Amino acid sequence: MKRTRIAAGVLSAAALTVGLTACSGGDDSAGEASPSASAPAPSSTAAAAPATDKPFGPACSAVPASGKGSFSGMATDPVATAASNNPVLSTLVSAVKQAGLVDTLNSAKDITVFAPTNDAFAKIPKATLGKVMADKETLKSILTYHVVGQKIAPGALSSGDFKTLQGATLTTSGSGESYTVGKDKANVVCGNVQTANATVYIIDSVLMPPK
Repeated sequence: MKRTRIAAGVLSAAALTVGLTACSGGDDSAGEASPSASAPAPSSTAAAAPATDKPFGPACSAVPASGKGSFSGMATDPVATAASNNPVLSTLVSAVKQAGLVDTLNSAKDITVFAPTNDAFAKIPKATLGKVMADKETLKSILTYHVVGQKIAPGALSSGDFKTLQGATLTTSGSGESYTVGKDKANVVCGNVQTANATVYIIDSVLMPPK
């Protein structure tokens, strides 16, 4: 009699698991995250988790779908070369060349680059931007403040302080697929872009190092 009750319990649990899997549309992660109504915490955690296996963010749609400037194309080139093939980063690429940092970035290993978009640079008054672009040392300081000497996974951005190549510390915060960078709270608009030697987070403002 006892064995019969145990068997019935096992069959009921199996039926519940099959039912949850069917409701999830075949998504194993969703099924595992919410095994029952009495365990909401794992489900909440899963919903907040960033898409660590692929780029994420509203500006990712502006990245070319194919070719050298696409996500797959950028993954095969070192970071400065990869950025030069991406049309949304053309101003950044010009600044990197002006500062003489192409070889430095391309030869570095396992770095993270917070890459301002063209629109981010456009926020800076033309006269100010022109003055900075003409001052190689100032430009180099600003650009290296956007680079961290380690690869940073999306989840690590939730609350982190990272030393930049410029020497100052850069603070990040956020959760899920919404993150900010630096004291001025630049938004990550396309994150977790992979190149041959770097993880890139495309941001909507230029970061200024502390004085």
